[in-house]
Amino acid sequence: MNQAPAPDYSLTGANAALAIERGLAEADWYTTSVPKDQMRALLQRRNGPAIRDTLLLFSILAVTAGATIHFWGTWWVILPYMIYAVFYATSSDSRWHECGHGTAFKTDWMNSLLYEVASFMVMRESVVWRWSHNRHHSDTIIVGRDPEIQIPRPPDLRALFLSLFNVGGYLNYYPNLIRHAFGSMSLDEKTYIPESEFPKVFRKARICLAVHLAVIGSAVALQSWIPIFLVTLPNFLALG
Repeated sequence: MNQAPAPDYSLTGANAALAIERGLAEADWYTTSVPKDQMRALLQRRNGPAIRDTLLLFSILAVTAGATIHFWGTWWVILPYMIYAVFYATSSDSRWHECGHGTAFKTDWMNSLLYEVASFMVMRESVVWRWSHNRHHSDTIIVGRDPEIQIPRPPDLRALFLSLFNVGGYLNYYPNLIRHAFGSMSLDEKTYIPESEFPKVFRKARICLAVHLAVIGSAVALQSWIPIFLVTLPNFLALG
């Protein structure tokens, strides 16, 4: 019995063309029956809760980072550092998502600012992922259209295991960041990012790359791994 070929998850392959041909690209999906006025009332945004939660998060990060530095070189460092890494790597994902949708704060610039910070923390390029996520919501789990399908068919069990340590995230983030910093876009990226946004992608990639290089430089200057552990490794050591 012949086995069906695995789907082509690239955004420029056979399944991408097939999705368009079948009308799956940017199709009209289910719309809630909740009246617009009622939905608008439910979606009211407030600055207060988001500001409170943001201050709480960064207070936790500051305290645990300080404790990590204080206990560095002893076994006591494990507890504050693991708390720091978990909060750094996981809370940044929810803030990246909600601020990207503009739902965390009422004030737009606050959403934009925290979105940039959270994108850096969760190792996602802010402009690339804003457009990627737009496509994800318009063509959710459409093979050949959605760039954010996490579990392909058949599933890659090895990749799933390594995702506990965000290995795939590191292997994708840094090569792509360097490529963008040198002004190159992939064919897949060109399918969902407007050309007018390319300069913004390149500029922000260069800023992020400069920050990462500064972290490495400070580690060398201080002859300490602390900057690497606080900025580069939390997404690996937080265990997914």
